[in-house]
Amino acid sequence: MRFMVARESVEVIKTEKLTFTYAGRNEPSIRDVGLSIEKGEFVILTGPSGCGKTTLCRCFNGLIPHFYQGKLEGEVIVAGLKVNEHPTYELACHVGLVFQNPENQLFALSVEKDVAFGLENLGLPREEIRKRVDWAMKVAGVYELKDRAPYELSGGQQQRVAIASVLAMRPEVIVLDEPTSFLDPLGAKRIFEDIYKLNQKLGITVILVEHRLDLAAKYATRVIVMNDGRVLLDGDPREVLSLEKTRLLGVGIPKATRLYQLLKNDGIPLKSGKVPLTPEEAAEAIKEAFKSD
Repeated sequence: MRFMVARESVEVIKTEKLTFTYAGRNEPSIRDVGLSIEKGEFVILTGPSGCGKTTLCRCFNGLIPHFYQGKLEGEVIVAGLKVNEHPTYELACHVGLVFQNPENQLFALSVEKDVAFGLENLGLPREEIRKRVDWAMKVAGVYELKDRAPYELSGGQQQRVAIASVLAMRPEVIVLDEPTSFLDPLGAKRIFEDIYKLNQKLGITVILVEHRLDLAAKYATRVIVMNDGRVLLDGDPREVLSLEKTRLLGVGIPKATRLYQLLKNDGIPLKSGKVPLTPEEAAEAIKEAFKSD
């Protein structure tokens, strides 16, 4: 079963029959992936480990096929550009990738220099670089840290610097590959809030690879579930995450959603009219159910 989100918007990423096999491997890591992602969406990409999430994200910004070697079949179009026909530095102006471990992305002696690195490589005028770097650091909440060395910062601060370095490129899409895996729940919550603000205030399309759906699900407009290199489910978060099939795949569905499922299976359906994604929504639904009784 597959759900599709109906929207009238501008398509920023499109894949058709996308298949990729890494060099030296016999089996493809992603198979026949067909997706259409539109401007302004907040998409969560999830699924069990090894299902192809990271490989798919590498296709969005040109790391595949320009950096990772292998056999690419099908088509990937980003912001109107065919990925295999344009260099990575050009695609980076449209799609920014935030790595799982920010230490793999930060290497300069100061936050400011790290944020400016991509712009300097594009050869932009000094005044434009200064303007963009200051703006990105302020938006990401790291302006006060601009003279600090990245290795002196906490994990959450490093992740914000990585986000700032991507924002400075002014991309249309930000892809975040499990950006909170090294953070505690409070740090993860703050990062998700920051990403959501960027999505809402700047209209940036967000593709978030994430397992912590307890914290992230409420921000999503869409959830895509992958398994064995294929897209199995794609649609509204409340519909996709309430399916038994999703849970059986090993996706860490929100506890509030799981509670809803258990109550429903025991003949105690909540009457709120929507599947809860957060503890607050579940508490309100339970309160209304008892009030009705």
